[in-house]
Amino acid sequence: MAHGAARVVAGIISLALVGAPGTVPAEPGDDSPMGADLSVRMDTLPKVAQPGQPLLYRAEVRNTGPEDAVLPLLTIRLPEGVEILRVNVAECRPGSTANEVVCPSEHDVVAGGIGGVTISGLVRPGARGPLEATATLSSEIVDENEANNSSRTLTDVDQGADLAVRLSRRARAGRLITMGAVVRNRGPQAVRDAALFFHTRRARFLSAMGARCRSYPGLVGCRLHAIRSGNRVRLRLAFRAHRRALRAKATVYSIHVGDRHPANNMARLTSIRPKSDESGGLRPKVPINLR
Repeated sequence: MAHGAARVVAGIISLALVGAPGTVPAEPGDDSPMGADLSVRMDTLPKVAQPGQPLLYRAEVRNTGPEDAVLPLLTIRLPEGVEILRVNVAECRPGSTANEVVCPSEHDVVAGGIGGVTISGLVRPGARGPLEATATLSSEIVDENEANNSSRTLTDVDQGADLAVRLSRRARAGRLITMGAVVRNRGPQAVRDAALFFHTRRARFLSAMGARCRSYPGLVGCRLHAIRSGNRVRLRLAFRAHRRALRAKATVYSIHVGDRHPANNMARLTSIRPKSDESGGLRPKVPINLR
């Protein structure tokens, strides 16, 4: 491992502290400033967090010299409203308190060296902003400019939405089954990119009313119209069951808007087989639009 570079571990890590060769020793009588000037800056992505969705923290570390930084230590503290999923640096480990990450460097950081740590987190559905996070950098060598050795970020949390889905069996005739689905948004944020997915095992999708739906291997995906706070969208779908019994699971979510109550984003439905092997005169109560 080259001087000033931390070990890279594939798949999980990527801390790179790269710099120019060390500075030339000062001549006798030279009164130029000594020590290492460390600095850290932390940013978040996205700038406004969504409840229940990912949030990335990136801490950038720099040594502007003139001397090497001796075994620097980076400490990052994240808010309770963020669940830590992974850190992309192998040397990082949990700190002494909850949601604290400590990243010691195994090597000195040469003057001009830079590096970074990325923490992947998940905003808890009940989190409220602003989310405060701090990054602090220290070293065993004197730092005459300690004002830039720490960084703080405040991240707002969007109000989010509250999507919910409910399924109902509308009618059946033999293996032909119509199913109803209602998607509600209890707000407060409008959702313009809601998607509804049906897992129906081996049942064959026939048609849909109320949304644009497409069949994929093992599931059916539907793009919904914009759902404002307090509004709902109704769908009706037709399937041909594989063995007269249809077991369906529906999940609704938004790509860009967080959800405050994700527990009601999923619904299940089991269509019981009729007593007779044939349709037994059963007819759909609603017309079925076959394509």
